[in-house]
Amino acid sequence: MAGAALPSLLLPLLGLAAAAVADCPSSTWVQFQDNCYIFLQKTIKVESIEDARNQCTDHGGDMISIHNEEENAFILDTLKKQWKGSDNILLGMFFDTDDESFKWFDKSNMTFGKWADQDDEEDLVDTCAYLHTTTGEWKKGNCEVSSVQGTLCKAANNHILISALVIASTVILTVLGAIIWFLYKRNLDSGFTTIFSTAPLSPYNDDCVLLVAEETKYAVQFD
Repeated sequence: MAGAALPSLLLPLLGLAAAAVADCPSSTWVQFQDNCYIFLQKTIKVESIEDARNQCTDHGGDMISIHNEEENAFILDTLKKQWKGSDNILLGMFFDTDDESFKWFDKSNMTFGKWADQDDEEDLVDTCAYLHTTTGEWKKGNCEVSSVQGTLCKAANNHILISALVIASTVILTVLGAIIWFLYKRNLDSGFTTIFSTAPLSPYNDDCVLLVAEETKYAVQFD
């Protein structure tokens, strides 16, 4: 019975785990690997890059960051199918003059780059990065633009990972509980006595048993 009940216990929990991993801020987002993406094809006037970034934060994410070739290829392929804007679109990247290095707005590590061949810039103040929607290469450009034709956004996935870990822990505990219950029932049905089994106690202690035995012995001798 316990063995048959185990799958019925696990299936709902596994379904919840899958739902948690697949959870995006809304149905308009597209999932790839462990992240969610949205392509906001809306032309807006901007006074700074923060205006473009606010388009993403208002939807529960941040401007896009890219960390491997597969992710870059996914974005490029999706843009080719959906995007109707210019050939260059802003990435969520800026040049930090304090550290003299490019950084992602979402504070993720800079682990990947796909820069096009460009002349070295002497002054990178107010420099951002752009994705070329045909080649997939990155280009350096001015952050100060008057308008953008669309924004690429990426959702933070911390809530997805936490939900998956919580449900995975629940599944593990359920499996362990089912195994323990199964072993307990099997031992109970086979009549196996454990240290937790109860047995009727004699109303006499050891001394009483010895005394009764001696009295019986003498009674037999006098008969």
